[in-house]
Amino acid sequence: MDVGLKRELEEKVRSGERLTREDGIALYESDDLAWLGGLAHEVRTRKNGDVVYFNVNRHLNMTNVCTASCAYCSFQRKPGEQDAYTMRIEEAVRLAKEMEGENLTELHIVNGLHPTLPWRYYPRSLRELKKALPGVSLKAFTATEIHHFEKISGLSASEILDELIDAGLESLTGGGAEIFDWEVRQHIVDHDTHWEDWSRIHRLAHEKGLKTPCTMLYGHIEEPRHRVDHVLRLRELQDATGGFQVFIPLRYQHDFVDMKDGKIRNRLQARAKMATGAEALKTFAVSRLLFDNVPHVKVFWVMHGVQTAQLALQHGADDMDGSVVEYKITHDADNFGTPNKLTREDLLELIRDAGFRPVERNTRYEVVREYDGPDPDRREAPQPMRV
Repeated sequence: MDVGLKRELEEKVRSGERLTREDGIALYESDDLAWLGGLAHEVRTRKNGDVVYFNVNRHLNMTNVCTASCAYCSFQRKPGEQDAYTMRIEEAVRLAKEMEGENLTELHIVNGLHPTLPWRYYPRSLRELKKALPGVSLKAFTATEIHHFEKISGLSASEILDELIDAGLESLTGGGAEIFDWEVRQHIVDHDTHWEDWSRIHRLAHEKGLKTPCTMLYGHIEEPRHRVDHVLRLRELQDATGGFQVFIPLRYQHDFVDMKDGKIRNRLQARAKMATGAEALKTFAVSRLLFDNVPHVKVFWVMHGVQTAQLALQHGADDMDGSVVEYKITHDADNFGTPNKLTREDLLELIRDAGFRPVERNTRYEVVREYDGPDPDRREAPQPMRV
């Protein structure tokens, strides 16, 4: 990138001028990661200071049985396959209550698109979980699942959301977005929830007062222009609703080991390479710079590894996600070294080690507790980049 274009982009960012599609593509073409990360760090610091948010949460995947066979997915199973499972609601409640003593604040629930489970299973599961853990927020279901519920129930998405909210739903999850552009999407997704329905359902959720996350699966067969297009679609929807709290780039994972039944379900890996650490950091930086109307960018440490996650905090991210606990969707794919769980103390140490001040939040980004940052009297204590 020539010096003149760099200066022009810097001036745009520092004056608060919105970046264009062409600007986003130019940023991806830059090989100056230090400059790009520094610019994104300026924006994250202007929005969120020296804070890194986290929460204490638990992921629940109540069934991996799914009608779809998406090319990137190692989680799904067909009925009758080895390792296919569907939890009884009582089992889901038992697993959730295992973390009750750790001041759990959120349950994150995502499932396969089960062909025979009745619609009533889903609101009933929320009611029982909320009854068992009344102080815990329920963040549940992708827009793809809501679209599936429309088909199996005969209800509209509006009616479905009303019933789920009545059962305790506080937020949808951001999944099912992957890459919206059809040039890529037709090769990676095996269900019929695309941009039109995904955006329709999140728009409805926002109209009903829910705040939701949004995501992007990157590092497979897409090109930077597809990432830019994806973010700009979400940015336009955010202009209209203001309902997205956080953007989460999700790093595509290979299958590094054979599945227990000998099947490799991830069909993309034969034609795709996983994003390098540098590519991940660039994606966080460009996303932070383009997404000027969403307050937070989250690095999901399970998909990036804890060290890359720490570096992402210097490249635009301001949220480290949470304790997670047994995230089957990723761990069924990679098994490449991220732990199933980080404790509150683990997260505090990682955030301070990256040079930031930890703040525990709930699902709606309300502050639960603020913690001290790195000890300023320790010479070896890291400090965030100065801006």
